[in-house]
Amino acid sequence: MVEGIGAASGIAMGKAFVIPTWEWDFPEKLIDVKDLAFEFERLYDGIRNSKDEIECIKQEFVTVLGDDKTSIFDAHLAILEDPIFMNEVQGIMQRQYKAAEVAVKEAIEKFVNMFDLLDDQYMKERALDIKDVGNRLLKHLLGALEETIPPKEQPYIVVAKELSPSEMVHLDTINALGLVTMLGGQTSHVSIMARAMGIPYVLGLEGKLATPIQNGDFLIIDGDEGQVYINPSEEQIEMYRERKSNWLKMRDKLQVLAHIPTQTEDGVAVQLAANISTVKELDQVLSNGASGVGLFRTEFLYMDRDNLPLEEEQFRVYKQVAEKLGGKRVVIRTLDIGGDKSLDYFALPEEDNPALGYRAIRISLDRIDLFKTQLRAILRASYYGNVKILYPMIASIEELDKANAVLESAKEELRSEQIPFQEHIEVGIMIEVPAAVIIADLLAQKVNFFSIGTNDLVQYVLAVDRMNETVAHLYNPFHPAVLRMLKSTVESAKAANIHVSVCGEMAGDIRALPIWLGLDVKELSMSIQSILRVKNSLLQSHFNQSSNIWEQLLRCSTSTAVIDLLNKHLHEDVIAK
Repeated sequence: MVEGIGAASGIAMGKAFVIPTWEWDFPEKLIDVKDLAFEFERLYDGIRNSKDEIECIKQEFVTVLGDDKTSIFDAHLAILEDPIFMNEVQGIMQRQYKAAEVAVKEAIEKFVNMFDLLDDQYMKERALDIKDVGNRLLKHLLGALEETIPPKEQPYIVVAKELSPSEMVHLDTINALGLVTMLGGQTSHVSIMARAMGIPYVLGLEGKLATPIQNGDFLIIDGDEGQVYINPSEEQIEMYRERKSNWLKMRDKLQVLAHIPTQTEDGVAVQLAANISTVKELDQVLSNGASGVGLFRTEFLYMDRDNLPLEEEQFRVYKQVAEKLGGKRVVIRTLDIGGDKSLDYFALPEEDNPALGYRAIRISLDRIDLFKTQLRAILRASYYGNVKILYPMIASIEELDKANAVLESAKEELRSEQIPFQEHIEVGIMIEVPAAVIIADLLAQKVNFFSIGTNDLVQYVLAVDRMNETVAHLYNPFHPAVLRMLKSTVESAKAANIHVSVCGEMAGDIRALPIWLGLDVKELSMSIQSILRVKNSLLQSHFNQSSNIWEQLLRCSTSTAVIDLLNKHLHEDVIAK
C-alpha cells in the first residue's frame, strides 16, 4: 500500500491505464565503441517501429476523422525522417558514445527548448509534436510497449504524472473509475473537477513508489484515506468491496435528504448551492436538491476546442443553464484562466509566478473584445432565468469600475439592437485577494454580493502556492489569519446589506460549518458531491451553539488549536446523534 493524498472521496477498483509521460527517467548509459553499430541498429529499429505505429493509428482514425484531420500524423512521420533530427541523434552517439535512448532524449530536449524560446505560437505547438514523437520513439527503445490508448469497453483507473484541467475535460467519465497522479494539489482545479464529477482521486505519489505502476496492474484507490493498493491480495480486495458497498449505501441514504428543507435543528435556513463547470452536471444539481448554482466556472466552455467560443454559442449554453434551473439562482463567473488553467489556442506568457500574474479579470480587462463578447452572452441569457454576474480576482475599485464600464457598454449595444436582457442584473465579485478583504467595505458599496473564494484566498493570505508539493503542508484554510479575513469580509458585506456566500472548497468541508453559522453566512456553494453530506451535518447543527464555537475559534492562536476544536465539536455531534 502507498500513502498519497486523498483529493476526491470514494473507492475505485480496476486495472490501471498509464498515461505515458515525456519525462522518462533512466540512467545516462554509455556504450563501448565496438557496440556503436548495434546501438545504431537499435535506433533504426525504434524509428521503423514508431513509423509503423503512427501509420496504423493514422489508418484507424482516417475513416472517422477524414484526411484533413489526420495530417498531424504525417507531421509526426516527417519528424522521424528529418535529417537534422537524425544528424543530431547520431552525432551525440558518435561523439559521446551514449546509448540510443539517451541520445534521442537529449536531441528531443534540445529541439523542444529551442522551439519553446521562439515567440511564435505555431513553433511552440511544433515543440509539442516533437515531444509526442520523442515519447513514442523512447517507448520503443526502452521496450515499454504497453497500449497508450485507453480501452473503449473496459473501465480503468487513470494513472499519470499529472493532469491538466483541459485533459480532465477529455476524460471518459463512463469508463474512468478513478485517478492517480504523482503530482498535484488538493485544491488544484483538477482535484476540484474530480470531486465535482464524483471520481475518486489520490495524488502525491511522487517518490513513493518502489517501481512504477504499469498498464494492467490491478489497483484499489481510497480517495478518503489517500491510499493506493497495487496488485492487492484477495483479502484486501474483499475488504474494499465491502467498504465500497457500505459507501454506496451511505450515499443512497443521504439521497433521501435531497428535497428536505435545508436548515439547522433550531430552524436557521442555509442555502446549499452547487459549483459546476459544464451543462451536463445540471441533472445532478437538481437531483441533489441544490438551491441553485453558486458558481458556474465558464472557463471550461473555452477548453476542449481549437478556438474561442463565439457569443451565440456562449449564449445558448448560459440560456440552457438558466432555463433548466427554473428560476433558481445561477451565478456565472466570467473567464478565469491563468495559473493552472490554460487554453491551447490562447497564448499566455511564460511567468515565474503565474498565480500572481496575467490571469482572471486582468486578462478580461486587457482583452475587452473577449470580455464584452462573454458579457453580452450572459446578459442575453439573463432574460431567461435568475442570472447573476461574478467577476474573479478583483483587487481594486479601479478594476471593478473598468469591468462595470464594459458591462454598461454591452448593455447599451443590446439596447440599440433591441435584444432583451435583465436590466438590473446583479453583479458580484470574488473575494480571493487580501487587498479585496482590506477594502471590502469600499467594494461592498459598488456590488450586489460577495462570493468568497477560499482556495485562492488561503493561498494568497499564507503566501503558499497550492500547486507546490514542497510547501503543500503549509496550505491550511483553518489558519487564524484566514478566519480573521473571513470575519472582516462578512462584516463588511453585512454592514452594506449585501448578500455574501462562500464558493471555495472550505464550503464543502463539514468541519467548517460552525464557522459559517457563527458568521451568519446563509449560502454555501460546493461540489455537487458534497451537498448531501454537508446537508446531513447541517440538519444536525445548532445555530446558537455554532455562534459560541465561533467565539472560541477566534481566541485560538494556531491552526492546530482551530482544527482540534472543530474536530472535537464534530466528534461530539456524532456521539450525540
